[in-house]
Amino acid sequence: MTHTAVRRRGIAALSAAGLVALALAGCAGQGSGSGSGDDAAAAGACAPEDITLIGQVRNETNPYEKAWLDGGDAFAESVGLTQTRLTYDGESPKQQDQLRQALSTGNAECMVLNVLPNGDSDTTPIVKEADAAGAYLVTHWNKPADLNPWDGYDTWISHITFNGVDSGRQIAEAMFEEMGGEGGIIALQGILDTSAAKDRFIGLQEALDAAPGVTLLDEQAADFDRTTAFNVTKTLLTKHGDAIKGVWAANDDMALGALQALEAAGRTDVKVVGIDAVPEAVQAIADGTMTATVSSDGPWQGGIGLAMGYCALTGELDVSSLSEEQRAFYAKQTLITAGNAEENLAPAANLADFECDNLFDRVDGPVG
Repeated sequence: MTHTAVRRRGIAALSAAGLVALALAGCAGQGSGSGSGDDAAAAGACAPEDITLIGQVRNETNPYEKAWLDGGDAFAESVGLTQTRLTYDGESPKQQDQLRQALSTGNAECMVLNVLPNGDSDTTPIVKEADAAGAYLVTHWNKPADLNPWDGYDTWISHITFNGVDSGRQIAEAMFEEMGGEGGIIALQGILDTSAAKDRFIGLQEALDAAPGVTLLDEQAADFDRTTAFNVTKTLLTKHGDAIKGVWAANDDMALGALQALEAAGRTDVKVVGIDAVPEAVQAIADGTMTATVSSDGPWQGGIGLAMGYCALTGELDVSSLSEEQRAFYAKQTLITAGNAEENLAPAANLADFECDNLFDRVDGPVG
């Protein structure tokens, strides 16, 4: 069913008879929830115009996270709504406060939260507060391994992430190939209290184990931040000099910061790789100044979580019927190199991905 059809049905449901019918249909087969808003959410009783859509990331200076929020805007516009864009500047207390305020001042029973937790440890309080308020929630990237949506959290629809080990290994292998299989590299890690940073570095280590000619000269955290990566790379260039033949970065923002440091040092011989496929990085690959990145499709992430909650609130998605794989999954990702950079220069949300029947088309295996 298209979102236009969903909207029409939701508007029709505003009549008393239609609302009762919708509630009865929605309640059939739905389990009771732990949050105060679960009964309304399970019944699909929210008219589309009453739904609040909230997207939250660290900041919009990171092109990937900006693209995420842009994808949320695209979905919201497609269903006649506006997304509230929240950024917390990488500060966990600020993230918690923003969400707590949204839940307490808005109508949580008709609210969808599409959230990038700052770190693994931040996910638990986010999940508990959203569930207690009855708001639908989709989380991305970071969560403790022993915390899962099916463990009694009826409004936590899904946790979506990407196989960081695989992406970290893929970009490393692409870089090693361009290096001729030998030479020294440095690694720029992300925020260390995140699954993404941990898993991606494991992928690098796996690639190093299979490449005896490549040496890891140094590794430091640069917090997924371009300016920090610029400064760290400058320091490591002073320390290791011409021995550096490659820079492995756990995201594109850090890779671009490293590129700036390399350019300032007059080093054009160093291979650089990252993750996220932000437009500036993909352009750098097309131009030959960067080697590879992996696309996790920020616009899709920004829209898909909102779409899941919207479909649940309008009765098109029965969360209780979802499999464990649908509730915590790896999504498909794509390695981008010089061979396919041109076709990936302008990422944009594909609204067909957000149709209620297509929400789980990108599932690429369970998180385990």
